[in-house]
Amino acid sequence: MTTFDKQFMSRALSLAKQGRFTTSPNPNVGCVIVRNGEVVGKGFHWKAGEAHAEIHALQMAGQKANGATAYVTLEPCSHYGKTPPCADALIRAGIRRVVVAMLDPNPQVAGRGLLKLQQAGIEVLHGLLMDEAEQLNQGFLKRMRTGFPYVQLKLAASLDGRTALASGESKWITSPVARQDVQSFRARASAILTTSATVLADNPALNVRSTDFTRELQNIYPKECLRQPIRIVLDSENQVKPEHIITKSDGECWLIRPNPISQNWCGDVEQIAIPTYKKGIDLVLLMMELAKRNINSVWVESGPTLAGALLTLGLVDELVVYIAPKILGGTAKELINIPALQKLKDAPAFEFINIELIGPDLRLTLRPL
Repeated sequence: MTTFDKQFMSRALSLAKQGRFTTSPNPNVGCVIVRNGEVVGKGFHWKAGEAHAEIHALQMAGQKANGATAYVTLEPCSHYGKTPPCADALIRAGIRRVVVAMLDPNPQVAGRGLLKLQQAGIEVLHGLLMDEAEQLNQGFLKRMRTGFPYVQLKLAASLDGRTALASGESKWITSPVARQDVQSFRARASAILTTSATVLADNPALNVRSTDFTRELQNIYPKECLRQPIRIVLDSENQVKPEHIITKSDGECWLIRPNPISQNWCGDVEQIAIPTYKKGIDLVLLMMELAKRNINSVWVESGPTLAGALLTLGLVDELVVYIAPKILGGTAKELINIPALQKLKDAPAFEFINIELIGPDLRLTLRPL
């Protein structure tokens, strides 16, 4: 593979990123078609059920696709789903060479797309900028490989690690800029997870609000294209009621209950039966069920109890922590509740992935070790 290959694959990756808010549960994919060193077609996947990246690029290239090279960020599909196989379309168009960033772990594809292309006499290469391609689809890839979604735990605290005053007052610890930043994370998630305790205390909407986007985000993700992540509430005691905002906002709301009951809802509400384990919903079974329901990624906004439980069970893939330059004092509420540690070596450990100043606050991104 050449420097030119890397250059064109980089462009395909940039295209793929444009679908990060809308493709769920499908992966983000970009495609660039090049003939004689010139880009003749390009495209990205926008939404499940609509044309894939390769099809958009082939439509733009037209007859110029014949004899060209296609750069695709994920292995072209080889099966009939909601759309026909992209591998067949590349073959029919006369593509001579296909460069792929990574194989698709979806069992329906998993190398079959590349094999079909090779059997048609097309030169196939893969593995170019694979790490960058992995980063684009962490949720999809984890779901396909493990049967669990990618879980991001969002936390916000003062310098002394507190989330609210003893009275419960917490609005607002972080700045408007930080809360605006949270909207971009929500918008990328397949689902937002919280608890009935949070619903009862704050009555949040937990939705994506385009009015809270940065101007840059509003330009690339217009209001008319808005996709609302599924709002999921752990409600082991059936405390969430039809009058709560989270059940009435646009989009779906899933209530996780051991014993669902008949209620009249104004919004799009589904009750999902998941048994309890110890003092709450069985979180492992929940995550497996969410993956079965094509949830790629879960953005968690809750209190210290759920945060601690997810961390203790090893279900968190990424921590996103906003630190405000404030001190709330020893009587204020804790950030995370985990069982008491007897030895320091037993403390959960993390590595920093990114540290960034968001307005006056600090955003820390960490991964469990």
